[in-house]
Amino acid sequence: MEKLNMRYTSEMEKAMQGSHGIGFEEYKLKHDVRMEVEQRREREYVKSQRLIADIERKIF
Repeated sequence: MEKLNMRYTSEMEKAMQGSHGIGFEEYKLKHDVRMEVEQRREREYVKSQRLIADIERKIF
């Protein structure tokens, strides 16, 4: 398995810790952790898009 070559800032590290409870080092080293984080992000994105569509439907 290949290690990701990623650059990240301390702000990005704080956001990753706050949102997902892991650091970038673990994220870039462990494929299963990356997949879990990305799947969670995808679910949150879909949920937000549905919420926006619902709000827009009620407004217009």
